[in-house]
Amino acid sequence: MSAVAFREVLVTPEEYLAAEESAVERHEYLNGMVHAMSGGSVEHAAIGGSVFALLREQLRGKPCRPLGSDMKLRAFRDRVRRFYYPDAMVVCHPRPGSVWQDAPVVLVEVLSPSTRRIDLVEKRDVYFAIPTLRHYVIFDSAVVDAVAWSRAAGDSEWEMESRQGAGAVVELPAIGCKLPLTEVYEDTGLR
Repeated sequence: MSAVAFREVLVTPEEYLAAEESAVERHEYLNGMVHAMSGGSVEHAAIGGSVFALLREQLRGKPCRPLGSDMKLRAFRDRVRRFYYPDAMVVCHPRPGSVWQDAPVVLVEVLSPSTRRIDLVEKRDVYFAIPTLRHYVIFDSAVVDAVAWSRAAGDSEWEMESRQGAGAVVELPAIGCKLPLTEVYEDTGLR
């Protein structure tokens, strides 16, 4: 039996960003390590699209703007640099011409079986360290269910609320928007 040498290749953020511009698949970045993202279901895509459309309509003419799942988020936690692709985000001071943002007010993720742990634990902890963030919302792609964390400006304490069922609404007071679950889930067949 022979041993096989295994070497992980670390890439710089600049190398990652350059490669990502021409990549067919999207990748997330964690302090030198690049991870391919898994594909999403029809429900996942429908929920993300509905959230973006609702935010776009409600923010029209206002200074904050929604960005979809093609925009990268740059975040730091414990001096570790990361790039993620949230399903949606809202920024009030966008970085013009940039392929990433780092000052979101709202971040939205849609849970999939393969991303559940990462979205609920790893990303949540990283997102909570972003000073500008006021709302982090997770929508389940299997049932009509949302979990929303919110904090007031300048506050470090996060409050969690669970919203379930078609009549529920996720409120985002920091940007003056509401996400009715009936509309978020309307193209999914979930009730």
